[in-house]
Amino acid sequence: MKETIRNLLAKHGNLPVAVETVADGADLYDAGLSSFASVQVMLALEEEFDIEFPEHLLNRKSFSSVDAIDAALTEILKDQAA
Repeated sequence: MKETIRNLLAKHGNLPVAVETVADGADLYDAGLSSFASVQVMLALEEEFDIEFPEHLLNRKSFSSVDAIDAALTEILKDQAA
């Protein structure tokens, strides 16, 4: 799933650095992710995984790193399967 997240970040995140150079736990906002780009990434994730981010995950923390996005997606997919 992290590879898909990285691909979508590369396509929609408009990061000034190559997404491959950003560690999974590194802060994406420190790497140059803007609030607008995080919304674009969220929409791309929703389309890719056929999900909708619940309101409690619509915050800066959920998109702060590849690990955080992975955790949010895991939670959503787990809840969806239940």
